[in-house]
Amino acid sequence: MSILGNSVLRVEDRGLLTGSRPFTADLVTRDTLHACFIRSTVAHGNLVRITGLGGLHTAASLGLPKLVPWPPTPDRYARDLLAVDKVRYVGDPVAVVTGQSAAEAEDLASDVDVEIEPLPPVVHSRDSREVAFEVEPLMDLSVLEDADEVVEATFVNQKLAPVPLEANSILVVPDDDGAGLCIWVSTQFPWDIQSSVAAALDLEAARVRVIAPAVGGGFGAKGHTYPEHIVVAALAHRIGQPVTWQETRSENLLNMTPGRGQIQHVALGARRDGTITGLRVEVIADAGAYPHVGAWLPNYTRLMCTGTYRIPRVAFSARSMVTNTAPVGAYRGAGRPEATAFLERSMDLMARELDLDPIEIRRRNLLERHDTNHITPSGAVYDSGDYRGALDHVVELSGYEALRREQLLRRTRNDQWLLGVGVSSYIEVTGNGPTEEFASVAIEPDGSATVLSGVSSHGQGHQTTYAQIAAAQLRLPMDKIRVIQSDTAVVPRGNGTYGSRSLQLAGSAVDKAAEAVVARACQLAAERLEANAADMVVYDGIGVGIIGSPATAIPWAELAPLAVEFDFDQGARTYPSGAHVSVVEVDRETGAVRVKRHITVDDCGIVVNPMLAQGQQHGGIAQGVAQALWEEMSYTAEGQPVTSTLLDYLAPSTGELPSYETHSMVTPTPLNQLGVKGIGEATTIGSTPAVHNAVLDALAPLGVEHLDMPLTPEKIWRAING
Repeated sequence: MSILGNSVLRVEDRGLLTGSRPFTADLVTRDTLHACFIRSTVAHGNLVRITGLGGLHTAASLGLPKLVPWPPTPDRYARDLLAVDKVRYVGDPVAVVTGQSAAEAEDLASDVDVEIEPLPPVVHSRDSREVAFEVEPLMDLSVLEDADEVVEATFVNQKLAPVPLEANSILVVPDDDGAGLCIWVSTQFPWDIQSSVAAALDLEAARVRVIAPAVGGGFGAKGHTYPEHIVVAALAHRIGQPVTWQETRSENLLNMTPGRGQIQHVALGARRDGTITGLRVEVIADAGAYPHVGAWLPNYTRLMCTGTYRIPRVAFSARSMVTNTAPVGAYRGAGRPEATAFLERSMDLMARELDLDPIEIRRRNLLERHDTNHITPSGAVYDSGDYRGALDHVVELSGYEALRREQLLRRTRNDQWLLGVGVSSYIEVTGNGPTEEFASVAIEPDGSATVLSGVSSHGQGHQTTYAQIAAAQLRLPMDKIRVIQSDTAVVPRGNGTYGSRSLQLAGSAVDKAAEAVVARACQLAAERLEANAADMVVYDGIGVGIIGSPATAIPWAELAPLAVEFDFDQGARTYPSGAHVSVVEVDRETGAVRVKRHITVDDCGIVVNPMLAQGQQHGGIAQGVAQALWEEMSYTAEGQPVTSTLLDYLAPSTGELPSYETHSMVTPTPLNQLGVKGIGEATTIGSTPAVHNAVLDALAPLGVEHLDMPLTPEKIWRAING
């Protein structure tokens, strides 16, 4: 029986639980200098002067090059690593000091005087006149002409803070000869930091070693190099002493790239029987002060704008606008949740307009099950899916008809707690970025195996799943397999971890490399046994021998050393999908919301480790529900953040969340031999609109048609009493 498909316990957890697997901050030694950044306290202004005592470094004193913007953002948005002439958001770093301890560095920073001449800020994308990037539009001018009914609405998909458990963290140690650096950093992409630091400091990439030790979450926001990373590396290189920067939580909420941030003008057309005829979408996206990857992300919103439905005509346009707020980046789902959010809200509005049940209008428009490519009007190439199957299954699991009966009973009794039932059908694209990834598998002289992987774990359980995949091919116990990643001096190349790419790309690379090791081992064993390679077989925990004759097996140790590198190129992306039902209660007196149940059916293809997949489902649901009900980055008219601590930014605890009812179904992808798709972002995409729809379903009898997220008690109370 194969180890694949079984809930194997995570092998990385012992080190995390005992503390033997360090985080970056655990590696700081007494001789390390601590960096503290001085940041702008105004959203927009002319930088007049910076004065301070010893240990103060500015852009002028460091003389570093600009940080190149993420393509295809125009070069004019290249960013000074420390602000020069102007500051552009509250939190913009303008200088840095170093001290013998974090406390001393903070004291020195408090003595630095920064004079800024304020300028009028642009806080909201709707007020901006500066376009950083424009998505290639879809221009079907006849998009709504066949519609009997059209629903139009403007939705706000609010900005969210990533809030990883571990904030940004870096330690840079110069080599003994002063010509290179070793960098420990909390990152999703060590190779990006290696190339960025090497380019900025004019070093050979090989002289910059980057290691990601244990990483406490990233959610996309740790998928690129921050200016502070390069500045700290420059300080260590020039001073010749280790330097660390440990971001505080308030710094993190000011400075770590937020996600989402779209205003969406949507019109959905349908015939009277509920058949959707066309969709028109205009998006205004917030790119922040220094446009980066976030400016490009509306491309994914465009790509996924028709979701799981047969929508024959689409018009789509999107502009990313510059504002005086923190640069926007990737956050779990990155452009795809925004598409599902407006589409699923529009489907509910259309159902209400046509007096159809929300389930029924979806059933009338869902794409048929397919195992070969389906091309959408926006150019997405769906690999496989069974969207009706997922919806029907989640409806059955939820007891949907019974919920509707209970809802009617409560409405008849005029209960204080209103019951709401919300549904969503979603699809997303995964395997993003380059569609190729590196892995190698080597048999060691002691008969164990070493796996190298080009992706970098920040909590997903890579060490476990990759060991499972190698174990299935090599027929070795998992404790005989060591997985190494996140070290540029050991792993020769890699494209990092983001976009739900790890298992389908890196896992497939491990599978192919291990398969090739087995083929070579069979050839070697055949030569020694004077037999045909086709007659060789791998015996569990032993080695390779002749089929039907375990006594002939040659131990793996005697076939070592044996190693294969493999660069797997999937050639295309996969499209996981699913359906969610959320059940909520809303207090008509206070506006409070309680999520009572959340039921999911998620299809990520073949599941290698159900326990780890379920963990991704749980985390994704939590962040999706949080967007619907609590989380939002807010600013004053002057651009001052009012959510700069976790007292103000409402990230939920387990006490606010229900026990999830997670289920899976399988439509394997034909794009890799494992049949796997991504799962890391899927439930975030499906959960948000299900909860959003559920709350508004509860409020429907009170005449509330739509409220933008987050659906706070105050907002709901005002709508009820408005």
